Amino acid sequence: MPQYPDPNLLVGSSTADDAGVYRLNDETSLVQTLDFFTPIVDDPYLFGRIAATNSLSDVYAMGGRPITAMAIAGMPDDLLSNEDIAEVFRGGADMVAEAQCSLVGGHTIKNPQPIYGLSVTGLVHTENFLANAHCKPGDTLILTKPLGTGIISTAVKRGICPDELQELAIQAMTTLNRSGATLADKKLVNGCTDITGFGFLGHLAEMMKGSNTSAEIDTNSVPALSPLVMKFIEEDCVPGGSKKNLLNIAPSVNFGDNISEAVKLLMADAQTSGGLLLSVPPENEAETLDILANSEALCVSIVGQVTNKQAHDIFCS
Repeated sequence: MPQYPDPNLLVGSSTADDAGVYRLNDETSLVQTLDFFTPIVDDPYLFGRIAATNSLSDVYAMGGRPITAMAIAGMPDDLLSNEDIAEVFRGGADMVAEAQCSLVGGHTIKNPQPIYGLSVTGLVHTENFLANAHCKPGDTLILTKPLGTGIISTAVKRGICPDELQELAIQAMTTLNRSGATLADKKLVNGCTDITGFGFLGHLAEMMKGSNTSAEIDTNSVPALSPLVMKFIEEDCVPGGSKKNLLNIAPSVNFGDNISEAVKLLMADAQTSGGLLLSVPPENEAETLDILANSEALCVSIVGQVTNKQAHDIFCS
């Protein structure tokens, strides 16, 4: 798309990053993002919480802290009651408050299908912002939430998901990725992204392409939310988006002969409000792991390493 050349635009759309970063001065930059989607749960309050968490995550993935948010919604008022619509907004507002962010307004239209999300503005130190294109060879790759929310959502729709696993997925999707800001403040991380619709492999490939590097992934270290996730995959309980993700990313990945189709689909599973994928210099690994272990991170999994650019963006063994 046409771009106005501006030296203060530090991160734009060219590297498919999570948010834009705009320099105000040598110490402060704005982080700006926008995200919304259709319901993935039946409960309107939970839908609002999940959508808001997902939107806020993009600011944390850039190393920023959200300061203001505006709600964006489209609602079918002939299908949803005013009470249900209010619950969506209440869920989002509660999540924004949990992030210590100010909800300053928004805009709503009538729409045949419910959509809800946030436009979020954050702040980050100009020298400390994170980006998916800043990975360096030798960096350790660390994941902060297990995978499988797309698979679990499909299992819920089919009526085969235990309540306990559904609750675990909801907990994962409503956990803020605040550690991204802490790690950026301490200058411990080179590259970062959050894992959402393109799945672990898709977002990792964006990091590698933007950084002109490759990644070696130990698939045994890539965590699933539950062993049941793998069972669901083997029973073909997989959303169409996850299958399409795998099809699209396959040319960029060299899969070892021992990698099962189920593991490939787990790594391609379209996540909602997933965890951070961090690219950490070896000398900062111990401190990073310690901070994550004492944060809201649902897992602290070393999943691989960044290498010099090779024939494929990703090598899985």
